[in-house]
This record gives sequence, structure tokens and C-alpha cells, in this order.
Amino acid sequence: MASSFDVLQRVKEDNIRFVRLQFTDILGVNKNVAISADEIEQALEGQLMFDGSSIEGFARIEESDMLLKADPDTYAVFPWTKDKAPTARLICDILNTDGTPFSGCPRGTLKRAVAEAEALGYTMQVGPEAEFFLFKRDAEGRPTTITNDRGGYFDLSPIDRGEDARRDIVLTLEEMSFHVEASHHECAPGQHEIDFRYAPAVTTADNVTTFKLVVRTIAMQHNLHATFMPKPLFGEAGSGMHINQSLFMNGTNAFYDPTAPRQLSSVAMQYLAGLIKYVREYTAITNPLVNSYKRLVPGYEAPVYIAWSERNRSPLIRVPARRGNATRLELRSPDPSCNPYLAFAVALRAGLQGIKDGLVPPAPVERNIYDMCEGDRRSAGVEGLPSSLPEALQYFSQSQLMRDTLGEHIVERYLAAKKEEQHLYEKTVHPWELERYLSIF
Repeated sequence: MASSFDVLQRVKEDNIRFVRLQFTDILGVNKNVAISADEIEQALEGQLMFDGSSIEGFARIEESDMLLKADPDTYAVFPWTKDKAPTARLICDILNTDGTPFSGCPRGTLKRAVAEAEALGYTMQVGPEAEFFLFKRDAEGRPTTITNDRGGYFDLSPIDRGEDARRDIVLTLEEMSFHVEASHHECAPGQHEIDFRYAPAVTTADNVTTFKLVVRTIAMQHNLHATFMPKPLFGEAGSGMHINQSLFMNGTNAFYDPTAPRQLSSVAMQYLAGLIKYVREYTAITNPLVNSYKRLVPGYEAPVYIAWSERNRSPLIRVPARRGNATRLELRSPDPSCNPYLAFAVALRAGLQGIKDGLVPPAPVERNIYDMCEGDRRSAGVEGLPSSLPEALQYFSQSQLMRDTLGEHIVERYLAAKKEEQHLYEKTVHPWELERYLSIF
């Protein structure tokens, strides 16, 4: 682990001029406060104050003062700044003015969930698979929904014109110490995926926020717009962020048992059962936008039904074939618009609750669920995910597990923000309505 002294030395060695103190609001939007390198010691001591009332879901005006405490382990230099004004970043925890953790800090929320797992002897490891689209910009630099290729799954240049941008994204990530395992074109035109190695939950959530920033920055350098919107194109597959997760105990994967059926331990099966039992309650976190539910429809490889399988990719949860320390559960419903700190926290707590309660998952469904009729699904006990944001919010608002995991502060402010988003969507006249009705009625 790095110390404050280590960071101060690195700042001198790297000739850093500015430092961005990075954090997210409860909706997962990256925020930062830029300081000169001379002020970094104050940030490392947790003494840098900022106005929390201007951040979504943080505080009211009458209680707005908050502190940023930089985590020395998150020091990294932005490669694209080295030739001009070298700039580093540090990811921060949010504190109250008395130095106590702020209950609305998403990173702190995940840390609390991780601490609960550690009290049971477990460490959560997470490997995300984040998809995104690259679109052209217009003459004024504004994003369009015009793709820069007509490529498909695993296509190469010259069909995949985003290859150069994706290559530069990977190189930048590696320069920032990411271990990139794979990158490729996805199913839809202009759609890409970059996978990086699994790590402990907080580290991976930090990496996801950094990943989004890098992707957008490098795309802009190629005169492209990168979006993590779940479903930007009608009639094409949407973008997901599958969450591969496992629990380790004393350096060994607790999900693996070579003597058990499918070589999945009782811990794995109980955790799986927890993910399944509480999925409707945490879907508002893992799929947070009105637009998220236009991805969760049949026919586009996104999960719609609550089931699990080892072999097919239509259910909510897949168990990849690899075993040993690579044994994991792949939760396929989340999308990349979610706040990774909150998404990992709710998945972890759901799984841990399954372990605590000794839950047993339903039998796996090895058939393609999309091809099953409603009667077959009913006979197999297969139910559906929430089909809209209001439905997901209804489950979320009634969930004691979500309130225990996130705390009343985040739950109430998240609900308020999402209900307002839905309300604005319902009031807006959309282009589809004009095209459908304007000339007819």
C-alpha cells in the first residue's frame, strides 16, 4: 500500500503541475476538484473542503461543507497531459467536516459492504466487461448517433474503423497500470468492449470510473464521441457491463469445490441464490436509467428472465466454464451507466445474504429462454426482471436489504432523483411521437 509520503515523492519525480481529486456522485457521474501540486498534502490529510450542495444527492445548502480525503493507492498520471501540464489524479473518499465518513459517499458505501464480507472471512474479486459505442461528431463537435463503422462481433479493420481509437484507449489504460485482458468490436455497429483483469471490489470500481474517463478522452482525440448509454440505437444490441464476481478466502477461491456438483461450492450456490432472490430489488441500481430498460428486451442478448445456467447466455447469471481460482458468477443484467461502487455493493450484499441465510438456488435452465413459451417458463419457475424504471424503483423502495446496504441517505436521494428523471421523460414529447402522430391526427 502506498503512503502519503510515497505520493509526495511521485509528484516530484513526475514533475506534476496539477492534481485532480476525483469522486462520483450517487448517480455515478465522475466529479473532480483540480488543485495545484502544492496543495496535495492537504488533500492527503483529508483537509480539503468543497461545497457538497452542488453535487447530486450529497447535501442540502445548509449543510454543504464537506471534506475530500485522497487515497494514496489511487495515484496515477494522465498520459495525455504529459507534454503540456503533467496532471495526476487521486480518487477520494468524502468526509463530514468532523472527519467521519459521509453516509452519501458511494465509495464509502462499497467499503462498508466489503468490510462486512471481510468480517465473514471473504474478499470480493470483480472483473467487469464494459461495452460502449463510438459515434461521429458533427461539424460543431456535438455527438451524433452516426457510427464510424458497420463492423460486427470480433471484426477487424478496415471494417472496424474504431480500431485505432480502441488501440489508443488500450495503450493509455496500460500506461495507467491497467492489465487489459481483451478488446474487440461488439455486435452492433460502432460498439466496442474492453475487459481488464479482476481485482478487489473497491479497486475495480475505481478502475471503472477511470476507464470511462479514458475512453471518452481518447475518443475525443479521434474526433469521436464515446457513450456508455445502454441503448443508443433502435434495432441494435445495447451496451452491458457484465459483473464477474467471486469470493476469496485466504487466497483461495471460495466458489470452487472440486468434489461438489459442477465443482461449485456451497458458498457459490448460496451466493448465487442471493443474487437471484434480490435481483428485482437491486435492479434500480444496476440498471439506473429510463433507457436501461430498452436494452433489457428479448432478442438482443441482454437478460430478461431470472435464471442461471452454465452453458447458455440467455439467463440472468452465467457460470463460465473455468474452475479453480477462476471460478466465478457472471451477472449479466447491469449496464455501464450504473454507479460501479453502488452496483458492486448491492451485488455483494445480496450474495452475502444468500450465504447467511443458507439459500438454495433454483435448478439451472440450460435451454435458450428466449425460445421458451410463457407456459414453459412458468413451469420452470422462470420470472422476469423489472421491465421499466418505475417498476424497478418500486421493488427498490420496499427493500430492507437495499436500505441496509446503501443507507437511508442514498436510498432517499436516489429515489428522488430517479423519480424526477422518469417524470421528465413522461412529460417530454419524443421524436417517435411526432413521426407517428403529427401527420395523422
